Amino acid sequence: MTDAEIKALLHELCDVAARETLPRFRQRLSIDNKEADGFDPVTEADREAERAIRDVLAMRRPDDSIIGEEFDPVEGSSDYTWILDPVDGTRAFISGLPVWGTLIGLYDDRRPIAGAMDQPFTGDRHIATGGKSLLQDRFGTKIENQVSNVTTLAEAILMTTSPHLLNGTRYENVEQKVKLFRYGCDCTAYGLLAAGHVDLVIENGLNIYDIAALIPIMKMAGATVTAWDGGDPSQGGSVLAAASETVHNEAMAVLNG
Repeated sequence: MTDAEIKALLHELCDVAARETLPRFRQRLSIDNKEADGFDPVTEADREAERAIRDVLAMRRPDDSIIGEEFDPVEGSSDYTWILDPVDGTRAFISGLPVWGTLIGLYDDRRPIAGAMDQPFTGDRHIATGGKSLLQDRFGTKIENQVSNVTTLAEAILMTTSPHLLNGTRYENVEQKVKLFRYGCDCTAYGLLAAGHVDLVIENGLNIYDIAALIPIMKMAGATVTAWDGGDPSQGGSVLAAASETVHNEAMAVLNG
């Protein structure tokens, strides 16, 4: 596939997912719990959006593999794998908070090469392919994402979904060293980092579909993105994403004691 073909398909997939998610947002929905000993919600919006994406991929890219949050994986014969999170931030979705998004990542032989993050309620859509990370807003304006010029941890704005998910780590030590920290934006935090509004995102316990689409969006905007130990985050686990290598290294040193 060419970069132009990938970009066009990412837009198409975001559009079909939005037709399933947006009409259901801030509506009364039946909520199922996928976790016996906790709360891992899933709704009709999650399932129908992923089904719509898969239907398009079955027609457009029948030889590609698919990994999605809601349905079984599809093993293809090509080197391409589509990685889908139809509603990243389902808790936000069912709470009426517009910080959820549809995530669509594309791997070539296990390597992230393109990604999309779409928030149809606000109209923000990030598309990364061909070395460029672009943000399109609800007015159709397109700008190239670029991380901030912050170079020290003391100047940084930090985001994470919830500090409760980071108990038993040295995350709080990082909080004490940054200028500002905020919680609860799910995938939106990574988009804000790519666009230069946030300087550091720290999370752990991620599945592959939580991060696959976001790695190209951040990296093609100039971010440094690794696992907490400096390794590859593309299969999930922990992630440490920063606007600069110096902020990243400072935060990693604190996290690792």
